[in-house]
Order: sequence, then C-alpha cells, then structure tokens
Amino acid sequence: MRRVQVFDVNETLLDLAAMDPHFRRIFGDAGVRVTWFSQMIQSALVATVTGAYRPFGAHAMAALEMTAEQAGVTLADGDREAIADQLRHLPAHPEVAGALRRLRDAGLRLASLTNSTEEVARAQLEHAGLVDAFELILSADTVGRLKPAREPYLMAAERLGVAVDQVRLIAAHAWDVAGAARAGCATAFVARPGKVLDPLVERPGIVGDDLAEVADTILAAEQEDDGRP
Repeated sequence: MRRVQVFDVNETLLDLAAMDPHFRRIFGDAGVRVTWFSQMIQSALVATVTGAYRPFGAHAMAALEMTAEQAGVTLADGDREAIADQLRHLPAHPEVAGALRRLRDAGLRLASLTNSTEEVARAQLEHAGLVDAFELILSADTVGRLKPAREPYLMAAERLGVAVDQVRLIAAHAWDVAGAARAGCATAFVARPGKVLDPLVERPGIVGDDLAEVADTILAAEQEDDGRP
C-alpha cells in the first residue's frame, strides 16, 4: 500500500522570507524574523509540553511581543496586524508547485498538516496557489495539541483512513520530523538553508535539499515498494 504524503506548511512549502521587509521596518534588521519564528516555536512547544493549549497564531503574536521587548523596540500601531496578515500571504518556495504536481501525477495522495488553524492554512495555500494539490488540509488545532505532540499525526492518519505507519510526514523542521517518527509515521526532511536534523533522533529515510529532491526520492521509493522496475 502506498503511503499518504503529508506536508508541513510554513517553511516546508511556504517561504517566510516574504516577511523580512516587515522585520526590517520594525526592528531595523530583517534577520530578526528568524529570532521571532524560533521564539514562536519555543513558546508553542512549552505550551504543548505543559498542556496549556493556545492557537498557533496566539503564539506568533506573543513571540512578536517578546522579541520586541528583548530588542528594546516598541511595536507601533498596525505592526501586529501587518505580521498576521503577511503570514496569510506567503509565496511558495519556487520548486514546490512542480514537486507537488509530479507526486500527484504519479497517483500519490497528498495532504497538509499544520499547527496553524485550518482557516489560516487554507488562506495560505489558496494565496500560494497550492490548495488544489491536497486531498485534505489538516490542522493540529482540531485536536487541541500542537505538533510535535502525537495527537496531530494520529488525527491525520485517522482522517485519511490509513494506519499511522502509512503516513509520511514531510517537513523542514527537525522537531516535526521527530514528533512524526515517534508517533509511528515515516518521515522525510527538507533541508532548507539553516535547517538541520537532530542527531538524537533517528535519521529520516528521505532527506533532500529542497522539495524537488525530496519528491524525486519519494517517487523512487514508492516505485520500489510497488515492485516496478
């Protein structure tokens, strides 16, 4: 049986670099966007570990407040709204649409699984022109537990009607790959610039520098599993 390919959204499919002009304007340094995103993930992980669920967007805004306080910057009117709006209007990485199309043309089932709410994820994927690639757009928000907790991955398998080991989670984040693997999923890692794997976690079976390379390896693996030459 072929695996269902389940994709993380932010950074894996969509390019957060589109947010850099906002961070340059607010902080005087576009690189603060990386600090902000790392703080958002840290806050979300702390909430998940301690059982204090908040929607992912709330963590984004809290992280913006924390990043501004750390930098000694006062957020101006409209800054929060500008960041929140840009998150809904991110472009896809250049190779993503073609890679998804090749996977679908090969007959593979595709879905997305994000920590963002379903409403935000759908807006993001519609803006990026990717929404039609996916059979389902799934959100951790529906189970009240953010990735890398087990529940979102198990929910994805259930919604897709397959066993969890028939899900392959594809992400550009080591923590997402770790969560999926420990929930029983197969995994693939998109090693975008600055993204590395955790040496304490079993290495994914598929690793590529971008989604095109990952897709090539997925297609080869699925062909091998089908027993085709």
